Amino acid sequence: MGGPEVERLIGLLAKLPGLGPRSARRAALRLLQAPDIRMLPLAVALAEAARAVRSCARCGNLDSSDPCAVCADPHRDPGLICVVEGVGDVWALERAHVHRGLYHVLGGTLSALGGTGPEDLNLAPLMERVREGGVSEVILALAATVDGATTTHWLMEKLKPMGVTVSRVGHGVPMGGALDVLDDGTLAAALRARRAY
Repeated sequence: MGGPEVERLIGLLAKLPGLGPRSARRAALRLLQAPDIRMLPLAVALAEAARAVRSCARCGNLDSSDPCAVCADPHRDPGLICVVEGVGDVWALERAHVHRGLYHVLGGTLSALGGTGPEDLNLAPLMERVREGGVSEVILALAATVDGATTTHWLMEKLKPMGVTVSRVGHGVPMGGALDVLDDGTLAAALRARRAY
């Protein structure tokens, strides 16, 4: 194989989510086979993103402007805040074009086992946004895990006394999902979250 530069490239690529050592080798080979077309533009884009992208002071999203493009969009409903665990969740909801309000990124979930408490999350700015007024509903869009449920419950207890409507995303059977392949927890959540037509 190649020298230390190639091994370093493969090692760095292997640290990316979804890339193991074999996938990293294939990606490195593809980049190295056309460095002027693939590798150098990628290096420039990585350097520019590292220099320009930062967390939005208002919501925690990543963008090259602060406030981010979502927070600065005048067509968004400022009374509707969707609370998510991470920036990837914001990007997923934006890709689906299902939320026309604003967001708030917690940066994780409460976890007794992981040692993550309220002080470790981006909670104070969320509470301040609600206290400022103008927020009519907070949608809790956290994962259907024990830590996600714990965080949802904690947030509901803190937000409801502030006079804001608190809702959570539905959990259960995905579109196109067959009941016989779903786990017991998903089926139970789907039945509990049922609604009348």
